[in-house]
Amino acid sequence: MPDLLRAPAEIKYAEELDWLESIDDNPKPFSWRLSPKMVRLFILGSERADGLDREISQKWFGDRSFVERSIVTLASDRGLLLIGDPGTGKSWLAELLSAAISRNSTLVVQGTAGTTEDHIKYSWNVSMVIAKGQSRESMIPSPIMTAMETGAIGRFEELTRSTSDVQDALISILSEKYISVPELDSDSIVFAKPGFSIIATANSRDRGVNDLSSALKRRFNFVRIPVVTNKKSEAEIVRFRTEELLRRHQIELDVPPTLLDVLLQSFADLRASSAAAGSDDEKLESALSTAEQIGVLEDAILHGNFFGERSLTARALASSLVGSLARREPEDLAILNKYLHGVVEPRSKEEGGSWPEFLEGGRDAIATLS
Repeated sequence: MPDLLRAPAEIKYAEELDWLESIDDNPKPFSWRLSPKMVRLFILGSERADGLDREISQKWFGDRSFVERSIVTLASDRGLLLIGDPGTGKSWLAELLSAAISRNSTLVVQGTAGTTEDHIKYSWNVSMVIAKGQSRESMIPSPIMTAMETGAIGRFEELTRSTSDVQDALISILSEKYISVPELDSDSIVFAKPGFSIIATANSRDRGVNDLSSALKRRFNFVRIPVVTNKKSEAEIVRFRTEELLRRHQIELDVPPTLLDVLLQSFADLRASSAAAGSDDEKLESALSTAEQIGVLEDAILHGNFFGERSLTARALASSLVGSLARREPEDLAILNKYLHGVVEPRSKEEGGSWPEFLEGGRDAIATLS
């Protein structure tokens, strides 16, 4: 694999994709590189019942029905909208789907308040326009237009953060499957080739920022990705991502199961507290997602490796948790302090183990930030 800071899925898992493509004799829609069955297998991993000569690793942890519905949608002429709370793996699922279907997950538009129609249609190379005039050669296609021309999957991240003008332009693309270029006298329409589709993501917490119109909603099939609450599934996700981090940094370190349990239980406690809160002031600003849980663990591991005894400790884990989740001061610090005194302190007395050290590390971190 090339020496990249973060290789896209089609490069990172190129060997698996090549092997799956070589044994895939199932029908493939349009220009898909893998059949729907093999796309699902690539994402969810192989089982003994699949009868394969090698194991395919699981890359996305969630209900298989979400993956199957996503694949079926992309095999139709409708767009796919993955919606859910931050950190639920929407973008990662979109990347894996694009990599398996098109072997290119990099045709991405990032939705922001500054995203314009040019970002989803085309722009111009000004120097070439001055020298030779407007032509297809001087046109700069957007990632979405490139996906249309190649029959690939285009991705639109954070759709609800883009303005209504951009969303309206997307309606035309999803409906008509072509982009008109009025500046050109000839060859002025770019048609989508079979296999083209769009995977968009949206955070449910962004509702009200730039709500989707009913016309745009009709062009998408919605797949709602829930927050992972199953402790076993969440542990698998955290362990999977952490092992990737350790390999990337060439760190030889085992995460003690007891400390992983402490992390999982802490997030479960804080989520329950947030759900029971009567107002936003009583909730942490953090979404308390699995992604943030992974970030807390990664921070603690790196701190221990670089500045500690090359081991993961409960103290470092608590310090990382407070530092990562205390985004508003003093509100978040007060909520975390209440959690330590009301939940962790009694538990440390009753259960012992890593909890007393975790309690001490959390108190020290809050005292430092206060």
